[in-house]
Amino acid sequence: MSLLVSNDDGVHAPGLQALAQALAAASLVFTVVAPDRDRSGVSNCLTLDRPLQAVRLDNRHIAVDGTPTDCIHLGTSGLFLPEPERVLSGINFGANLGDDVLYSGTVAAAMEGRFLAKPALAVSLAVTDYEGAVVRRFLAAATITLWLLQQVDNLPLPPRTVLNINIPDLPLSAIKGIRLTRLGQRLKGENPIATSNPRGKTLYWIGRAGGPVAREPGSDFHAVEAGFVSVTPIHADMHSAEAMQMAAAAFDSLSQSFGNGRS
Repeated sequence: MSLLVSNDDGVHAPGLQALAQALAAASLVFTVVAPDRDRSGVSNCLTLDRPLQAVRLDNRHIAVDGTPTDCIHLGTSGLFLPEPERVLSGINFGANLGDDVLYSGTVAAAMEGRFLAKPALAVSLAVTDYEGAVVRRFLAAATITLWLLQQVDNLPLPPRTVLNINIPDLPLSAIKGIRLTRLGQRLKGENPIATSNPRGKTLYWIGRAGGPVAREPGSDFHAVEAGFVSVTPIHADMHSAEAMQMAAAAFDSLSQSFGNGRS
């Protein structure tokens, strides 16, 4: 199995380092194509207003001055390697739960790999202590990721599925198991924080993400807080079957009204 590995924390991030070490130790075939710096929160952004520069750091790591989606777009194009079988994104520094998937560059990198032969994985570690960002914090998560890589092809999944995986920040012996989950929901994020630069110009920091609406059993929030690895299948097809079903009758009436109004 050939892997294209990326993230949104940057090519030198401890989560990516731990994952690459684990993959190399397992003799897996992989190439890292990752942003040259932290690009968290850029979602599925593609760089279209300038060319991209790719710098080969060693025989397995390539740094790109772009977004995670740029990295996968380049990495699957045949520029650096033959088309890989799967994209593996992470290990992210911090959870990507619920509505986080809308903003996450980690999830976006995996989503860009939806066209490949095997389902893509986005892996995040639910770290909250930002002062302790060292590789050893991610070793248990890397071990779990390797195990999931060996199991995922046994899961019956529709084409273009991405698995969003969140791992509690616990020793391996303290992880209680793995749960198949749905996305939870977050409250509205905190308001932006106003500040000013030395010249008196007002600037704004984006506020922190809101907490979960409810820690309901079956949600990714509930699983991770209970000490379980959360595995949530997500898909690029964002249409709402529930909304279509609820609105179908009213829309038929609306469509007829529109047609009558033009006759």
